[in-house]
Amino acid sequence: MLDLTYDTPKVRTIAGAKHDWELVIGMEVHAQVLSNAKLFSAASTKFGAEPNSNVSFVDAAMPGMLPTINEFCVEQAVRTGLGLKAEINLESAFDRKNYFYPDLPQGYQISQLYHPIVGEGEVLVELGDGTARLVRVERIHLEQDAGKSIHDMDPNMSFVDLNRTGVALMEIVSRPDIRGPEEAAAYLTKLRQILRYLGTCNGDMQSGAMRADVNVSICLPGQYEKYQATQDFSHLGTRCEIKNMNSMRFIQQAIEVEAKRQIAIVESGGEVVQETRLFDPDKQETRSMRSKEEAHDYRYFPDPDLLPLVIEQAWVDQIEANLPELPDAKKARFIKDFGLSDYDASVLTSDLDSAGYFEATAQGRDGKMAANWVINELFGRLKKDEKAITDSPVTPAQLGGVIDLIASDAISGKIAKDLFEIVYTEGGDPAVIVEERGMKQVTDTSAIEAAVDEIIAANPDQVAKARENPKLAGWFVGQTMKATGGKANPKAVNEIVAKKLNS
Repeated sequence: MLDLTYDTPKVRTIAGAKHDWELVIGMEVHAQVLSNAKLFSAASTKFGAEPNSNVSFVDAAMPGMLPTINEFCVEQAVRTGLGLKAEINLESAFDRKNYFYPDLPQGYQISQLYHPIVGEGEVLVELGDGTARLVRVERIHLEQDAGKSIHDMDPNMSFVDLNRTGVALMEIVSRPDIRGPEEAAAYLTKLRQILRYLGTCNGDMQSGAMRADVNVSICLPGQYEKYQATQDFSHLGTRCEIKNMNSMRFIQQAIEVEAKRQIAIVESGGEVVQETRLFDPDKQETRSMRSKEEAHDYRYFPDPDLLPLVIEQAWVDQIEANLPELPDAKKARFIKDFGLSDYDASVLTSDLDSAGYFEATAQGRDGKMAANWVINELFGRLKKDEKAITDSPVTPAQLGGVIDLIASDAISGKIAKDLFEIVYTEGGDPAVIVEERGMKQVTDTSAIEAAVDEIIAANPDQVAKARENPKLAGWFVGQTMKATGGKANPKAVNEIVAKKLNS
């Protein structure tokens, strides 16, 4: 059972600091909507296409071109909100966020500032110490992505790729409920897991499909509780935003580095300036990018080319009725139905493919045994070979066949590992392989007894020692297994050895 905490302070001891400090972290996660077309045009969203090949006239901001909302992207945003137990706003609206940048052809980004499509929600984040934190989501709004400037192809010129321009993004804004680097990574991991289960974002951080802006501030112990009681941000320190983070490891490093920087400033009598910063992982430092803009700096105003977005509750209800089983529910079911430990259930539900593989393997079989084989044997081998579960050479039916042979005493655990290796490398039906290669376990007690008698007769000194020290009986078990080529039933061997030595 998890100990659910909402505002337990995490005091950070920073080397060289005069005081203990608490970290306060909020995250703005940009998640690319899983859709074949862009938010306001029919252009493809395929990743890796030739530069500027997925660009419509709307994306390129050609004169007279008007945006047309992609209904599927709206549906994906609603689905995400429902998955985060959030309020769905039946009326929302798009605004223009005006700024100049070479890879933004329109000179503005279409976003939702005043009336987002999704309101307040929550993410339950499990921590390594057996506790869980409920991180509140303030809002989710839809917006279009910008293009990409490329500066390393020519020493004198920069290039612009507009393929990403207009791709639909969901900006998922959390409250400042995260209290440390590890919690930040755990929150983003859980959020990505939920989005993948929902099928609304693939969560691939390397391709830019998910990236995060991390807001970091520090405060003295006790101040966070005052903020929680009053929701008054003045109790928290001035925050700085670390922009465009796409690595869990770098996010944790950046938070640590930025916290130390802010503590050093405050303890030397200075004031932290609210600004946007970039993290340099090589130098392990954050550096100023620009002063933090406010809404008025972008001259937001309602987009005149788009009507307010109005959706019906019946449509929302239909989407909700077709939501898939989400990670927390699936984990609870695995624990209940298959008798798994909390840890094993967490590993197996970490992604949909792993959960589906396990469930297909465990169907009608011992759940704990199936979990052990999937986690330890299969996952271990796949990791060694750097393969995903979707590329597994062993199907659930094949692994289930191995488990069935163990359960029926046809093979021992040791033989099962050899059999697994054969199936993994060569394929085939486990039952047929066992039959054709003579791998069946010896369960004939008379044959096992004869082998034990022969070993005892040949080793009188070992017998005397084993009778004085029963722990040495294991030597006879090992010798018997060796003599039978590892095919003897281990339980029967142990029983017969014990019986013979005690007679």
